[in-house]
Amino acid sequence: MEATADQFPERVLDHIEENLADDEVRQALQSGVDLRDYSRQVESQLDAAQALSIQDYLGQAVNIARLHRQIKDCDSVLESDLGNMSQEIQQLQQESVRMNVKLKNRQAVRGELSQFVDEMVVPEQMISHILDTPVTERQFLEQLHELNHKINFVKEQSYKEARSCADVRDILEKLKLKAISKIRDFLMQKIYSFRKPMTNYQNAQNTMLKYRFFNEFLINNERHVAKEVSDEYLDTTSKMYYSYFKEYQSRLMKLQFNILADRDDVMGMEEPTRRSLFSSRQTLRNKATVFSLGSRGAVVGADLEAPIIIPHAAQASDQKFTFESLFRSLHYALLDNSCREYLFLCDFFVLSGNQALNMFNLVMGKTLSLFHKALEAYFSDCHDAIALYLCIQVVAKFKAIMHRRQVPALDSYWTLMSDLIWPRFTQLVQSHTLSVARSDPSKFSHLDTRPHPVLRRYAEFICALLSEASRLRPLLGELRDAVDAFLQRLAREFPHSRERLICLINNYDIPLTVLSEALPDEAALAGWLGFREPLARRVAEFVEELLCQEFGLLVNFVRDAESGLERGVTGHLADEARVAQVVRDFNANWKANSERMNQQIMAQLVQYYTRLGKLMAQPPFRSMACRNELINIHNIMVEVKKLKPTF
Repeated sequence: MEATADQFPERVLDHIEENLADDEVRQALQSGVDLRDYSRQVESQLDAAQALSIQDYLGQAVNIARLHRQIKDCDSVLESDLGNMSQEIQQLQQESVRMNVKLKNRQAVRGELSQFVDEMVVPEQMISHILDTPVTERQFLEQLHELNHKINFVKEQSYKEARSCADVRDILEKLKLKAISKIRDFLMQKIYSFRKPMTNYQNAQNTMLKYRFFNEFLINNERHVAKEVSDEYLDTTSKMYYSYFKEYQSRLMKLQFNILADRDDVMGMEEPTRRSLFSSRQTLRNKATVFSLGSRGAVVGADLEAPIIIPHAAQASDQKFTFESLFRSLHYALLDNSCREYLFLCDFFVLSGNQALNMFNLVMGKTLSLFHKALEAYFSDCHDAIALYLCIQVVAKFKAIMHRRQVPALDSYWTLMSDLIWPRFTQLVQSHTLSVARSDPSKFSHLDTRPHPVLRRYAEFICALLSEASRLRPLLGELRDAVDAFLQRLAREFPHSRERLICLINNYDIPLTVLSEALPDEAALAGWLGFREPLARRVAEFVEELLCQEFGLLVNFVRDAESGLERGVTGHLADEARVAQVVRDFNANWKANSERMNQQIMAQLVQYYTRLGKLMAQPPFRSMACRNELINIHNIMVEVKKLKPTF
């Protein structure tokens, strides 16, 4: 049975293909030789060849053994040589690492040494500029910075015992001394310029600030020279400020109004009517200015930071000022100069905190002491409470301004001023209170029911002090009580009740009116005065009295009828003739009588007439014919609106 290709495994086919590729196999197949015989022939040839190879190997055994020994010897030699090479490689690697470290160290040393040499060497350019260049030139300032750096560097290296410092120490010392000499001369010259009359010292200060490093250089290298400069500055500026402000204060106070308040200008004084021939007291001035604020309040408002008063210009135009305006101008000049001076001291002399405050006090101490003594003397004899009050406000506002500028230099001075003014101000308010309490209304001439001068002064005075009402409330409360007591005494001077009521109404009303005009939104302060309720009571009493006088029939009937209805007694009310008389009398006379009554009284009248209308709707009035004769309330209201107050 003949096998096909599909019946053989794939690896057999691959083996057959490999054998067929052999030339001998291919020739055997082509010659038709039996492959089994051919295979036995090949095997016998292979055995013969193997036998020959063995015989040849045995013949060469000695040579092979010799070759083996030679190979072993070579291996030993090679092994020894390779071991040496490995050690050499390791040594080379270690040497390479050491060389790398040395290279890095040398590079680092080279960089530091190069920098060290640069720091240590004093170049010719530095020497030239320090010796010959003016201190105001930029090159001098640059080289001064560099010199300061080199001095500090050499000093630091000296502590490390660097020998090279000795090579440059002498030349640096000479350059330092030269620089110090030039800087000292420059700063002293600037300070001396402050002493020249009409010199704008602020320009000199600005120039010094441009070279503030000069002072730092002196502090770092020659402290006694720096102290000499600072001492000279303190001495010069202290005298300069003292002289300036002494002259300014003296000339400024000459601009004050010639007529000032005195001990007689108290709230309870009687208004002078004529000037005595034998009296030196000037009686023709307006005393209301002592108690009213008026335009004087601008000193703590729009004029607070206005330019200071120039004395010679004011004298040329013959201007006069109130004390608080002069006080503001003087202290605004102080504020402006103090802020500038404090900031200059901090910046130029490198100061802060208590050091800056101490140095500022050395500069401005004499000036502040001058102000304190002069103002203490003035305040002790001042009788203008409004002026003192405004000065207190100026002090508080200027203190706040300096805090906004972050300058605490005058904090203690502002506190001193406030403590100086407040006691005198309190004393003056108490003197006003005492004068009102002791005032005798019977000694006032031309008494009438119009608002009294004392109440007018009180009203203006209270409005002037509103911003400090919380702090002054106890003090002003005593004054209010004294005024109220005076008002009761004043009312008793009138024999008729109607005049007493008008007097009380007008005088209670004046403080409330002035207060509402000054501060429309300050209802709480108006209530604190305590005049609203007494005013309302007096108005009600006056209205009742006036209505009884003008509309007696109407008022008496309404009161009687309402009382009878409440008690249930209505028999006596059924008198139509009486009711008709009331209605007709009102219809006939109400317009004429109304012309003599103010709007507030008319409102009370309308209330009574409205109540009459309600009564006419109740039994036993609703059936009366005269009920139809009642005037429409709308017509009455139209007429009331046309009327104006008469007092």
